[in-house]
Amino acid sequence: MKRFVPPLLGLVMAASCATAHADDERQSIEMLRETTLNLIKALVEAKVLSQEQADTMLASARQKAAQTVADAPLDESDIRVAYVPESVREDMREQIKREVMTQARAEGWAQPDALPDWIKRIKVEGDIRLRYQTDNYASDNTTPEDFNALALTNLTTRAVDLATTDSNGIANGNTRSDVGRWRVRARLGVLAEITKNWSAGLRLSTGNTRDRVSTNQTLGQDFNKYSFLVERAYIQAKPYGGLSLTGGRIPNPWFSTDLMWDRDLNFEGVAVSYKFSEKGDRFRPYATVGYFPVTAEDPPARDETRALVGAQFGVGWDLAAWQQLNLGIAMYDYRDFEGLREPDAAISPAGDIQTNDYGSTQYGSSLRQKGNTLFAVNASADTTNPLYFGLASKFRPVNLTGEWILDYWYPTQVALSADFVYNTAFDKKEIRDRTGLAVTDASATAWRLGVSLGQLKVESQGDWKASLVYKRIGSDALLDAFTDSDFGGGGTNLKGFVLAFDYGVARNTSLGLRYSSADTIASPTLRSGDRFGLDTLQVDLGVSF
Repeated sequence: MKRFVPPLLGLVMAASCATAHADDERQSIEMLRETTLNLIKALVEAKVLSQEQADTMLASARQKAAQTVADAPLDESDIRVAYVPESVREDMREQIKREVMTQARAEGWAQPDALPDWIKRIKVEGDIRLRYQTDNYASDNTTPEDFNALALTNLTTRAVDLATTDSNGIANGNTRSDVGRWRVRARLGVLAEITKNWSAGLRLSTGNTRDRVSTNQTLGQDFNKYSFLVERAYIQAKPYGGLSLTGGRIPNPWFSTDLMWDRDLNFEGVAVSYKFSEKGDRFRPYATVGYFPVTAEDPPARDETRALVGAQFGVGWDLAAWQQLNLGIAMYDYRDFEGLREPDAAISPAGDIQTNDYGSTQYGSSLRQKGNTLFAVNASADTTNPLYFGLASKFRPVNLTGEWILDYWYPTQVALSADFVYNTAFDKKEIRDRTGLAVTDASATAWRLGVSLGQLKVESQGDWKASLVYKRIGSDALLDAFTDSDFGGGGTNLKGFVLAFDYGVARNTSLGLRYSSADTIASPTLRSGDRFGLDTLQVDLGVSF
């Protein structure tokens, strides 16, 4: 930088110190000053100079000019500004540019156009999060032994995984012993712009194939290596206007909160979205539809595909320069998810299973968290096989979501959010007819209210965000498989609050604190008086790149 700084400083000093007597002299000085500033700006835009280097050069020039005037004040009559011909100014610009480029290449701090075109069309991103988490269970929680005994006796439950036993028949669920653990999450993604209308995305993450709503890896695996799994793999097309088509394992396509969908959940299938507005419009309506197979056909074991079909209409609306409103209404249809009782003919007199698809309507461990009302789908004559628990209710929830963002006190931002879910397919009479189970405490509604203060995204040093959320999630308002996995240990049939604070300790580096307290709304065993409560504290250190 030393070789080209003096000529630039000289130009800026001359332009700032001169006081022209004649109009042509003043015009020449202004032209020279603007030429210098435009040259510096062009070098910044060409990434030959950084903005910081340019600001430093201008500040130094102003300081030296001020010092020169202070050391040798001149009488106004003594000032003369020589006219600088355009050809000379052009030569000076070219000379400075050549010197800058020569030094940039020699020192290796800038290589314009050195990268091939395909690299410019690929973006790499990722993040790593280290977490310490404590789970504190209520001392009066129903015991695992009671969960197990009631499930075996009544053939109903809302928490199958708390009603399991080991090979010796001993209950192995945990409802009362506090747990502390270290966890890590790592994600690495690649976004590629193939052409103007085609792109693709791939993201790998830690986690496992048993839990779709968490990418955490618990430390303490005998120093074994972690698995890195495909979290996203999709192709996106934007053929014209606001139309977008995405297929594969895709990011969440819905405007939503963690009431309906966990933040770490990705979708398998296809989604089509259309924006009915142009860039810069204050009123921005859109529509999204999607089809997502959850459990594929596998004859003869399964003849139907369990699938999620959804549609959402929403709008983003700039009410004023300092406030924005986002609204969305969606309906989701979970097809062929309800459990169906197996006929007695499926079991032989000796107790053997006679069909290939026996228990295929169960709500298996590969999906469920806890909270939904379940019943055993086994045939009444089946007394020897394991219990297969299926969903008592059908699920066709309607979801209303709203967010109001206020920038009046910018950079401090205020965000208010509300979310409501109602399962339109919930029918107590239909449940009784299908299962023989008369549910009295089940609920088909869920809601969430939240407020946050600070920056919406904590990205820079000094950024901060404080938030408070209250949730009340009825047992059968939504499918417990895909909702928040941290609140109350995951699932539905929970009420309580979440308090969080995040602070930016450096650029793209944040420290977070999150405390949640949740208790069951209805009995988790379907026996009156039983309960489950869990308080969770999470301390996070995260970086992104």
